[in-house]
Amino acid sequence: MEKRKLEYITAESVTEGHPDKVCDQIADAILDDILSKDPEARVACEVVATTGFVLVMGEITTTAYSDIPSVARETIRQIGYTDNTQGFNSETCAVVSAINEQSADIAMGVNEALESRRGTTDKTLGAGDQGIMFGYACRDTEEYMPLPIYLAHRICKQLADVRKSGEAKSFQPDGKAQVTVCYENGQPQYVDTVVVSTQHLADAGLEEVEKEVKELVLARVLPKELVREDTKIYINPTGRFVIGGPQGDSGLTGRKIIVDTYGGFSRHGGGAFSGKDPTKVDRSASYAARHVAKNLVAAGLADKVELLVAYAIGIAEPVSIDLETFGTARIPEEDMIQLVRKHFDLRPQAIIEKFDLRRPIYGKTACYGHFGRSDLELPWERLDAVDVLRKEAGL
Repeated sequence: MEKRKLEYITAESVTEGHPDKVCDQIADAILDDILSKDPEARVACEVVATTGFVLVMGEITTTAYSDIPSVARETIRQIGYTDNTQGFNSETCAVVSAINEQSADIAMGVNEALESRRGTTDKTLGAGDQGIMFGYACRDTEEYMPLPIYLAHRICKQLADVRKSGEAKSFQPDGKAQVTVCYENGQPQYVDTVVVSTQHLADAGLEEVEKEVKELVLARVLPKELVREDTKIYINPTGRFVIGGPQGDSGLTGRKIIVDTYGGFSRHGGGAFSGKDPTKVDRSASYAARHVAKNLVAAGLADKVELLVAYAIGIAEPVSIDLETFGTARIPEEDMIQLVRKHFDLRPQAIIEKFDLRRPIYGKTACYGHFGRSDLELPWERLDAVDVLRKEAGL
């Protein structure tokens, strides 16, 4: 008889008005603006935001012109910061740009890989830095995402949707959601705890906020079969959340990497995603690793897969590929790695070409996760290797 093992696993997400996410969205909006005019541009853009102030910094090499202040202001406007009483107004905030060109030393390694210089590869691009990237997939949801982060994202997106539609009268842009799921022997059983904190108008009472969160958000997002009578719901536990966004806390690009990925179910590499063009393996290789992991799980080779891919600067081929299946593999993990090496080209240029990554597709990924997005057509989410993996694995 299998021993019963209970785990309570928690993940969080934040809304687009969260100060760190404001910065991520501005960075990716600038990236998209540049890629729409110069697909070969090199962009490593970071943003800082605080009360009434935005600083855009980093390294950009491009033949295009981007009106960075206008792009930043339009992004802030779309998020919903349009009133001076919010402490952050798209029309009046200062936008300062401190941009340099990409380092010539880094560019040299990216432009032509070591293998290309030796004549041993047909893909010229090298990795722009050393680094470790992870991709993850599991069977918790139809999107092959862990259930806690999936639900947390949906709550946060619903907070924004009903605010922008005008259906919710009390919400303001900043907010967070946290979901705890009870797992039994690795399988999700029910939602144990939900925490929602939403910024609200100064004249909105807690009862009004609670009512809108429960009726317009949680009732529409949380699967009824996963909510029990004793599921704990906490809404604005401090009782008041009026000062928010960059006025309430400074924001910085890349500070919500656990929100961007898998909510803590998988390890994370050293780099964030937003503001980086696809020659940065921090971004493109993480997308490719997710694609591999998702196809392996969908093909039935394992119920959970975490893939590790590591690179060296200026070298196209990964220096290592490894995976972990957490005891759920149906074929030996060593065989699975060989299938990955055979059917997935993880060189930077191959990744860019396969997913057509030199397009302005990144702004919409800057909030509510880069993976498992059923609301977006993301090329790294395609299940295009399932049949061949199944066949070669003999499943």
